[in-house]
Amino acid sequence: MSTPDTLATKPMTAARKQPVLGRHALNLPNLITSVRLLLSFVLFALIAVGGQWITAAFLFVFAASTDALDGYLARRNKQITVLGRILDPFVDKVIVCGTFVFLLEKQGTSDSGVRAWMVIIIIGREMFVSSLRGILEKEGKDFSASLSGKLKMALQCVAVTGSLLSMAPQLPWSWLPTVRDLLLYVAVAVTVWSGLIYTIRGFALLREE
Repeated sequence: MSTPDTLATKPMTAARKQPVLGRHALNLPNLITSVRLLLSFVLFALIAVGGQWITAAFLFVFAASTDALDGYLARRNKQITVLGRILDPFVDKVIVCGTFVFLLEKQGTSDSGVRAWMVIIIIGREMFVSSLRGILEKEGKDFSASLSGKLKMALQCVAVTGSLLSMAPQLPWSWLPTVRDLLLYVAVAVTVWSGLIYTIRGFALLREE
């Protein structure tokens, strides 16, 4: 005969959460995210060595585009996992912020157009919003990505692609550096704007009971 304590324990045992690194986390969306992380290291190596700017640009576009693919597959196949929610934004920040850092070194004969203050703003924004998201999600509040965040990501990717292509000697277009600089400034401006939107939204959620 079951006692009240036994009956109370059974639902808790059945509702126990699966581990973050369980077998359910070994799915296609998370595999694609992991491949994107590996591709980012290949991209960093290409930028550090220099010379293969068109290849680097195509690799960056391909790697960045898989961000939409793994999210789509996770939602379609109902394979959204805790590991995926942690890994996906982390890899996004590694590939974008990391590329900006490596491009910062490319000045002089191969000018990337990226400046130190741009990198500080981009990385600082990501660190602040990630910290704010961690606090809010710990409080059980929804702080998912907004349209401004997605626009920021898209413009940063376009700016990085333009920066990589602007250093390719095979593309002797005199207007390319000007377009590159414009894209970089717009991307940084939208990064600041997006950060303000997230900050206002985040503090509004923190004031809620």
